[in-house]
Amino acid sequence: MPVGSDRHGGAIMKPSFDILIVGIGGQGTVLASNVLGEACIIENRTVRSAETHGMAQRGGSVESHIRIDGELGSLIVPGTADLLIAFDLLEALRYRHYLPAGGKLVVNRHLVVPTSVYQQNLDVPDEEGILAALADLDVACIDAAGLAAEAGSILAQNIVMLGAASRHIPLRPETLEEAVRRCVPKKTVEVNTAAFRLGREAGARGTP
Repeated sequence: MPVGSDRHGGAIMKPSFDILIVGIGGQGTVLASNVLGEACIIENRTVRSAETHGMAQRGGSVESHIRIDGELGSLIVPGTADLLIAFDLLEALRYRHYLPAGGKLVVNRHLVVPTSVYQQNLDVPDEEGILAALADLDVACIDAAGLAAEAGSILAQNIVMLGAASRHIPLRPETLEEAVRRCVPKKTVEVNTAAFRLGREAGARGTP
């Protein structure tokens, strides 16, 4: 059971494990959420989830809230997430407030700079600067693109990220892998299974 803290700094036990998955439309955020939901069903665990989408289906921010166990609704309150999985560095920065200080972040070493940055002649953020801004968190930065390519398809980055985060999720890895097989198209099962395993190995190292 997750451990949180009260306003006086005392330890309290949380009845649920709360995961926020964030990314950009088209990165497979919802599929990753569906895999977690399927894994909970396999293990007969209570799960609640909700997705919110940005203005554009592709290119806008997408966030998936997943609550494993517990009796509350699915939406996670800022500062209380147990795990943040970010498919993009800027999205990690955008949603970091959902984690408490020292919270666990698994982030893809991938950066999509919004068009508005160029339109408004703003400074273009870089990986080093973003990671410095996340330094107070427990961060694992993953080369999901490289690992997905190694698995056989660049499109499997979302499953790489799920594998990288799997050691922090209170579900058995074999259950998560079975959920991957059930949720992805049949012709991509082999690639996505390899992606999950490569991600899990990278997650154990903390970096690729």
